[in-house]
Amino acid sequence: MITQDKIDRINELARKQKREGLSSEEKKEQKKLREEYVKAFRTSLKAQLDNITVVDQEGYPVNPRTGKRLQ
Repeated sequence: MITQDKIDRINELARKQKREGLSSEEKKEQKKLREEYVKAFRTSLKAQLDNITVVDQEGYPVNPRTGKRLQ
């Protein structure tokens, strides 16, 4: 999970990059934080998608990839 402090730091580095540029250390930090953010985002999205139930027109649950009814 990514904390609000880390999100704030990502935004701070992005603003600084636009204004004046970043040092090599800041670029490394920014890359690491962004990778962590994307990983957390993907994990969260996957968990949400795993909890979605798709139903056919008759109300039966189906596999969203194959369209076949689930037992």
